[in-house]
Amino acid sequence: MIYCLGDLMVDVLARLSSPLAVGTDTPAPIAVLGGGSAANTAAWLAAVGVPATFVGRAGDDAFGRAQRDALLAHGLDLALSVDPSLPTGTCIVLVDVDGERTMVPDAGANAALAPADVPIASFTPGDHLHVSGYALFGGAREAALHAMSAARSVGLSISVGAASSGPLLSIGADAFLDWVGTDVLLFANRDEAAVLADAELDVPAADLAAALAAHVGRALVTCGADGAVYCDGSDPLFVPAEAVDVVDSTGAGDTFAAGVLAAFADGAAAEPALEYAHALAAAACTLTGARPAAHPVSAARRRGNLGRYASDT
Repeated sequence: MIYCLGDLMVDVLARLSSPLAVGTDTPAPIAVLGGGSAANTAAWLAAVGVPATFVGRAGDDAFGRAQRDALLAHGLDLALSVDPSLPTGTCIVLVDVDGERTMVPDAGANAALAPADVPIASFTPGDHLHVSGYALFGGAREAALHAMSAARSVGLSISVGAASSGPLLSIGADAFLDWVGTDVLLFANRDEAAVLADAELDVPAADLAAALAAHVGRALVTCGADGAVYCDGSDPLFVPAEAVDVVDSTGAGDTFAAGVLAAFADGAAAEPALEYAHALAAAACTLTGARPAAHPVSAARRRGNLGRYASDT
C-alpha cells in the first residue's frame, strides 16, 4: 500500500488562447476539475494498478463530497476527514498557450489536517508513505511530521514532493530539509531543487540532485522536457523525457512521482522506473487537468518505452 498524504484541491482551470490581458478580459474556456498534489499522485497510482490510500481533509461542502466520490471512482482507499467549518481547498489554474500553468491556491480544509487524521494503525512494514510538500508548508505540518515519524518506526519507506519553489523560498531550505530528514526519496523540479540546494538556476541538474541526495538519501530532479536526474549518493543518472505535444502540464510532476513510485514498488531499477514515469507524465500532459481520465493507462502504455510495465491491469 502507498499512502499519499497532503492536499486535496478543486482546480478551477482556465485555458488561455492568448496572453493574459491584465486589468481587462481574457476570454477562456473554464473547467472545474479534481486537483491537489497528493490526491493527483494517489489517483495515478490507482490508475496503474497500485493499491493506494489518500490521506487528507475536505470541507463539508459540495466540492468536498464531489471529490470524495471522484477519488473513490479512481479505486482509491480514503482516509478523508471532513472539516466542519473550512471549505474544500480550491486553486485557480491559468494554463497558457504553451501548456504552462500558474496557480492561485486557497488551502482551505487542507490546512486543518491533524495527526489524529493519519491512519498510522494501518501502516504495515513494506508499505510506503508519500508526503506532499504542501502539507509541510502550513497548518498540516504536525500531521505530516507525525505520519513520517510513525512510518519510520513501523518500517515504511518515505518520499516527499518539494511542491513549489515560492513557498520553499519563504520557509527556507534548511527548515524544509530538516522536516524531511534522511533516508527519504525527494522529488523536486529544477526550480525547487535550486532553492533547496541554495544554488543558481543554471547549476546542472546532476549537481543539484547530488547535493540534495547528500542531505536526504535519494533525490530526483525533474527538468520538464529536458528529462530527469536521479541520485542515491552514487553517480547521478540522467534519463531523457519523451517528446509530447503538451495540452496541459498541470499535475505532470505528480504523475511522474506516481510512475516512479509504482515502478519502485514493483522492484524496478532507477532507469526503467524513470522511463516509465516519463511515459506516464507524457500521457498526462495530453489531458486537461491533473487527474487520469476514465482509461488513461492504456493510452499511456501505448506510448511505448514502458518495458515490463506494458501489460494492462
